[in-house]
Amino acid sequence: MPLVKHGHIVGDAYVRVPDDTPIPDGVPVIVTAERFLAHAAELTAREAAVGVTWPNHRKVAELEPWIGRLALIALTFPKFRDGRAYSQARLLRERYGFRGELRATGEVLRDQFLFLIRAGFDSLEVTKAADADAFAAAVSTYSVFYQPSTDGRLAVRRRRLPRQILPAGPEAQQVNQHRETQ
Repeated sequence: MPLVKHGHIVGDAYVRVPDDTPIPDGVPVIVTAERFLAHAAELTAREAAVGVTWPNHRKVAELEPWIGRLALIALTFPKFRDGRAYSQARLLRERYGFRGELRATGEVLRDQFLFLIRAGFDSLEVTKAADADAFAAAVSTYSVFYQPSTDGRLAVRRRRLPRQILPAGPEAQQVNQHRETQ
């Protein structure tokens, strides 16, 4: 499957390793949730990057002890109507502070691309190469949003608040930086 990152089809640096296959040395790998949880200590001690495919029926809280050592988490959309991976993405970004690559896999419709980005996904495995252009267009379709998100863009309400009302912290810094560039 083609991999889209930042609106472009890119080569996948990761090798998917089935449960019954030895893990190759020196290359980034993606393993199943079951394999990762059974061998988390040794997998996260590897020199090469480690990623995990995480099904949407498992709680992402199980990954918390290893969040800082995982380079990639691939969240699964088994059907386009099943949006649990959106919630998982928000939890990973907001509650657990995951800063690695979040990848969407499975059945995702073009209409959902912008929502993936807003929920915190960095990359998407697409079924058709033509979806890469649609993903790139989704990134730049809107410049202003009403809802808060994890993609780094401020919601309109936050942009309009006077300086004195803003709470201290990273969000206030982000608003102030935005105002300085205007």
